[in-house]
Amino acid sequence: MRQIDLSGKTAIVTGSGQGIGLATAQALHAAGANLVVNYFDDPDGINKGLAEKAVADFGERAFSAAADVRNTEQLKSMVAATIDEFGGLDILVNNAGILRDRSFKKMSDQEWHDVIDTNLTGVFNSCKAAVESLNEGGAIVNVASLAAVMGFFGQANYASAKAGVITLTKVLSKELARKNIRVNAIAPGVVNTKMGMSIPEENRKVMLANIPLGRFAEPSEISDVVLFLCCDMSSYITGQTIHINGGWWA
Repeated sequence: MRQIDLSGKTAIVTGSGQGIGLATAQALHAAGANLVVNYFDDPDGINKGLAEKAVADFGERAFSAAADVRNTEQLKSMVAATIDEFGGLDILVNNAGILRDRSFKKMSDQEWHDVIDTNLTGVFNSCKAAVESLNEGGAIVNVASLAAVMGFFGQANYASAKAGVITLTKVLSKELARKNIRVNAIAPGVVNTKMGMSIPEENRKVMLANIPLGRFAEPSEISDVVLFLCCDMSSYITGQTIHINGGWWA
């Protein structure tokens, strides 16, 4: 049986101090990859602490890097530091994202722009900063969402951003194919992360009733798919969105 071996490969995972990002970083590192744990440098230092803990747990082949995905210069500096440390870049996982849920009628301009700027423009910025440094045969995985195709109430900003991520993925898969760089997306449903837990309990009950498998996903069930898309077992898969939602299509 073939084993996933990413030894000698280097990966950047944005927003990887917790949740799906952390699970993804752990999966890639366990497979042998060098890891850059990216975080947004919040005023309270919470994200920095989470990222540094993740790096300490890895023990080797990893460092943390502050970079706001809304800031192209910060992203370029992170990529440059990655090249200096590990000598190359092979994998980019665009995971960083935020929620600012509110009904369309009540949603402020700021709430719209905050989510679009982070969840969609942030993916564009990260790809822009990394693409010239990505080694031939590399992989990009963008984290979209079930919301992109379902259009959940109160998520005009989030659903629009994630739908944009899916389409951006298709475009980049065509434009980067000349370098044999594969670009795919995943679209998780509700996951048992801090973000997933922030959904009000009554809403979670309604959501759960629509999932044939009868439960929410664990972060590792999402990161395992990302791992597959980053390795040579998926060498003929590009431009695709893999839905990981327990069968939830109602």
